[in-house]
Amino acid sequence: MHPVFVARSKAAQPIWFVTSATFSKVIAKLHKSARAYVKAAGYEPKPGRHLILPSGGVLFGLEGEKDDKNAFLPGLLPGVLPAGAYRFANAPHDTRLAALAFALGSYRFTRYRKLKDKAMRLVLPDGVDGEDVSRIAEGVALARDLINTPANDMGPAELEDAARALGKQHGAKVRSIVGDDLLKQNFPLIHAVGRAADAKRAPRLIELRWGKPSDPKVTLVGKGVCFDTGGLDLKPESAMLIMKKDMGGAATVLACAHMIMGAGLKVSLRVLIPAVENSVAGNAFRPLDVYPSRKGLNVEIGNTDAEGRLVLADALALACEEAPDLLVDMGTLTGAARVALGPELPPFYTDDEALAGELAQSAADQNDPLWRLPLWKRYDQNLDSKVADLNNVAPGGMAGSIVCALFLKRFVSNAKSWLHFDIYAWTPQARPARPEGGECQAARALYALLTHRYGR
Repeated sequence: MHPVFVARSKAAQPIWFVTSATFSKVIAKLHKSARAYVKAAGYEPKPGRHLILPSGGVLFGLEGEKDDKNAFLPGLLPGVLPAGAYRFANAPHDTRLAALAFALGSYRFTRYRKLKDKAMRLVLPDGVDGEDVSRIAEGVALARDLINTPANDMGPAELEDAARALGKQHGAKVRSIVGDDLLKQNFPLIHAVGRAADAKRAPRLIELRWGKPSDPKVTLVGKGVCFDTGGLDLKPESAMLIMKKDMGGAATVLACAHMIMGAGLKVSLRVLIPAVENSVAGNAFRPLDVYPSRKGLNVEIGNTDAEGRLVLADALALACEEAPDLLVDMGTLTGAARVALGPELPPFYTDDEALAGELAQSAADQNDPLWRLPLWKRYDQNLDSKVADLNNVAPGGMAGSIVCALFLKRFVSNAKSWLHFDIYAWTPQARPARPEGGECQAARALYALLTHRYGR
């Protein structure tokens, strides 16, 4: 289990969840001296507000109803309580999500700055599957660690190392195609985007396989741009600052893969990660260059800063050669998605109505917010090129996230269902259970959907 959880502890301090409606009933259960202290302290059960009782125990305020913010409010507790063991003395709105939030809120990125273990522990609440909550928390921590690691220590080779370590943990097979071998094996777009990087940071396609070939085929494709300068269409300083997170799609599919393999879902899992660094050099790909793709479509480069969709295109074409039952791709792809929905709410795209409904329900149940946007067919013509089969961007820059999804759709065939996520993979300002920095978005909702569909 995750180290934050313990099966039992005689010394565990009770956490009393209170709302304006339940406050008086909860207080009535406390010792007389504790009630007097609460009154003297002037405590009010406002959401996120806590009070440590001298006689032992904690009051913690919640909203009156479960919502996106309220479900993860217990994620504040590891940051405000002193070290020790705690237990839920009464039920929050969703005990499982509250326990998960406690674990996610205890996350710290310690690779470069060693922090003492605060020794925050939570007695696993009755009825909560500790192994499942633990593997989810571990997957999220894996993604956060990968995204938070700066690009000098997280290039394509290091991303491959992470995939290999995960594969070894779960008995999966991992291979990669590196450098000019990408051209020999027909991955020209991945090679074009990554060829300007130093030889030690050569582009590659990483593949992980796990499960029985006879089980339903689920393929996850993650954008692994380990740093994005924008290429020759160079990003400004402000836009380049957190581009270490541009491999967030790869980190997220690895996190989801950890959950899937750890749970033993009945799927034939394939993970594909095109890992590159979009650098500036004399051999960098240029605006208005035209490159072939694995699928055979020739792509004109309207902007070198729209590189993520290019590397995903070759990977999606490869994935479709096996006709997967479900094909999923994730990437930090467009600023347009952030303008439309902000950093907290990633859009997803699919033509499968049943899948869309199931995913939306899973997202709500898991407090992993997602919002469906349309694959608006009329915008598909905006990708037309005068010299090639299509351009990688549309003129004018409007509907950028939709246009990116439509570009990727051109490279999807034979998959029974396709699902595309345009994630941000970053929390700009700390929120309950979501510290500032790298974030694992959409993986928990997808894992819940796969668990419901395919079982353990």
